[in-house]
Amino acid sequence: MQVIGLCRFSYPALGDFQIEHNTIEDRRRHLYNPTRLAERFRLFESVVLPSFRAQTNEDFQLLIVVGECLPGDAFDRLNDLTADIRQVQIIQRAVDPNQKHRQVMKQILQGARLQPDQPCLQFRHDDDDGVSIDFIERLRDAAEDGAGLVMKNQAIGIDFNNGYQASFGPEGIQAAQVYKSLLGVGLGILVAGGSTHTIISFTHNRIGRFMPVISYPDRPMWIRSLNNSNDSPRAGKQKSQLAPITPDIENEFATRFAIGPDVGHRFQSTV
Repeated sequence: MQVIGLCRFSYPALGDFQIEHNTIEDRRRHLYNPTRLAERFRLFESVVLPSFRAQTNEDFQLLIVVGECLPGDAFDRLNDLTADIRQVQIIQRAVDPNQKHRQVMKQILQGARLQPDQPCLQFRHDDDDGVSIDFIERLRDAAEDGAGLVMKNQAIGIDFNNGYQASFGPEGIQAAQVYKSLLGVGLGILVAGGSTHTIISFTHNRIGRFMPVISYPDRPMWIRSLNNSNDSPRAGKQKSQLAPITPDIENEFATRFAIGPDVGHRFQSTV
């Protein structure tokens, strides 16, 4: 079964952000601000990519969508960081002022399906979050669990609701284990053959209104990064729940997410 992940790296179309802008130019100025981009790259390199390199099941695609207007040095850096990950495909897409963000992403996902008449697993992934190294393996296992359900529905949700919220800085990692349902990270869908639904067709926290959802709370499956450029206005308040990681959590970050204890040194530079 094909597994497709979608990661939007500062794609500047309008819509689908909690922090909105009036024009595409305003969005570009916000997303391509050098300070913001520098932080996103540090998180992308330190939190996102390690676990995708280390997946226990290597049979997946990760589509990273960028605007054709992404600054050249940023595009080159993105290519350099992902060159060793064969599952990554960087897709450059022009921004159409008449197309909302969600429409563009749905087209990309639908175009990536090799056999649209067959079931497909999809997940979305933000460019500052991490997943466990067995995420793809467990998605595939969940698809087997949900085989009967998807025969009666166009799609079913797969929700790994156990994970960490964490911040990364020069002083190291602060984190808190949490249970959050239908968060954007650690969430997938199994799409039936012939269905045009995609993971981006629905607001993530409302997926349960449109399809059955199977939840798996048994082990931490994701890290949601709390940082200076979070789109959600609630992220600042959630930072107050974090604490310096214990040796046990440090070991779990290393073994389950491929994030080493020295990650803080990457956040000491402002470039």
